[in-house]
Formats: sequence, C-alpha cells, structure tokens
Amino acid sequence: MKSSSHLQMRWMELLVAGCFMGVSLLVITDSIRVGKSWGSDGPEPGYFPFYIGCLLLGGSAWVILQTLLTWKKDNGQEVFAEKHEFNLMLLMLIPTTVFTAAIFVLGIYVSSLIFVAAFMVWQGKYSYVKSITVGFGISAALFALFELWFKLPLPKGFIETWMGY
Repeated sequence: MKSSSHLQMRWMELLVAGCFMGVSLLVITDSIRVGKSWGSDGPEPGYFPFYIGCLLLGGSAWVILQTLLTWKKDNGQEVFAEKHEFNLMLLMLIPTTVFTAAIFVLGIYVSSLIFVAAFMVWQGKYSYVKSITVGFGISAALFALFELWFKLPLPKGFIETWMGY
C-alpha cells in the first residue's frame, strides 16, 4: 500500500548510507593529510583511521548499491516511519541539534544544564525548580569530573571563561 503519510525505508537507507559515506570521505581525506603510511618508527597518525574510513566507505557504498538494485522489487512498501512517528523523531532531533549548536556558544556545561532542565519540564512535566536543580547538579558533576578530576578541558562558553576556566 503506497501512501504519502509515511517515510519509505529505502530513502532512509540512502540518507544514512550517504551520511556515512560523507564521514568516511572526511576521515580518509584527513588521514591522507596527517600521513597514512608506515613510518620508520611505526604507523603515522592517519594509518588506522585511513583503513577504518575505507571500510566505512565500502560499507556505505554497498548499502547504496543494494538499495538501488532492489528499488523496483521493493516497490516502496517497507515503511520506516509513519508521518506522526517521524514528527515525534523530529521533536527529539531538533532540540538535540540546537543543544549541539549551543555548545559552541555557551559551552557544554551551560548547554547541558539548559538541555536537561528543558527536557525535564517539557517531557517529564517536572517543576522548573526541580528541573533547574537537576540540570545544575548534572552539569556541576560533569564539570567536577572532567575539568577538576580528569583535567580534561571540554568546550566552554563565556561563563566558564569569566570564572577562569
């Protein structure tokens, strides 16, 4: 049964394989840039990523080829998601994309606080006070873990910079 109210599986297979292909080409290109051969003291930095990128490229090309070869036989009947299911996925994807972009402006800790608190209010129907408290607690724990304990700096925004980190 063909209907315009659903997203066909074959389109999602092509989209995901295309994304993997793009990532693999990026990995391969950068591996070539930093060196992908075997040096006198062992493998260069891009040696292993280059071959992983090649495997990823081959796998994604295989998925694209298989999808295109079975295009007529499939007849577009395999459904990835109905329209309302796809809308639910977008309700998660869009805030997550905004969170990821906000990391570059606000830093990971402030962005995480806002993301966790907003999801608690929106999806969990928790109070603002409880949501902000939990979001702050999680961000503070992550800050202590990565910045203070592991000494591993993560992306920071203007607030952490103002605090001297």
